[in-house]
Amino acid sequence: MEDVAELSPARARERFRAGERAPTAGWCRGWTQANLIAVPAALRYDLLLFAHHNPRACPVLDVGEPGAWSTALFGGDLRTDLPGYRLYRDGRPVADLGEVTAEWREDLVPFLIGCSFTFERALLAAGVPVRHLELGTNVPMYVTNVPCRSAGRLSGPLVVSMRPVPEELVGTAVEVSGRYPRVHGAPVHVGDPAGLGIGDLARPDFGDPAEVRAGEVPLFWACGVTPQAAVMASGVEYAIGHLPGHMAILDARDDDYRVG
Repeated sequence: MEDVAELSPARARERFRAGERAPTAGWCRGWTQANLIAVPAALRYDLLLFAHHNPRACPVLDVGEPGAWSTALFGGDLRTDLPGYRLYRDGRPVADLGEVTAEWREDLVPFLIGCSFTFERALLAAGVPVRHLELGTNVPMYVTNVPCRSAGRLSGPLVVSMRPVPEELVGTAVEVSGRYPRVHGAPVHVGDPAGLGIGDLARPDFGDPAEVRAGEVPLFWACGVTPQAAVMASGVEYAIGHLPGHMAILDARDDDYRVG
């Protein structure tokens, strides 16, 4: 059986195209993963401006032309080569799909947004545990009460991902992730989830819960699901995103996004 950590991006995309469905944390060690959001061309500049206004949550790695289903950093087929998709109509999630060939409109512009999975290997190398990798589950993600800066017709709340970190390693986690500013960088919040309006860590809005154990502190990173929250909050008439945690695996290396 193949070790998913050792797969090439092309081989992983082949498996997803063939019907495999799984969160991608831990897949393709050393290769960059990205969030997908595809919006009608009439909204592409609004989304670009929204990303510019909210760079921690929406670091744009690549953008395709209207109707395109590949980009410079993604050599596969964006309609079939992710392990899961979410379809939106009028701001509502209406279907979770394994592929979206029939749903991919000629006016859709695909955006690939940085993902915090990119710095998880560096966290592990620095001795910082990553709970969802230990458990083989999806990372927990939460919609916060923090508003993003609006742009044109787009507005919405910040979404965050959470990783529990031993108290003595919080500084290390902040420093290591901070070296990856184009894939969310350092945490936006450390400690009490109530500061972000999160009432119950055991009930994430996306992904799976991750227990915060004695002596651990929850760390919250801006999350690339934020554009999907904006699609919902803004009532966007049509959009396609990745199923949260089920990412696009790029033909780019994690180290391409490391600074310092």
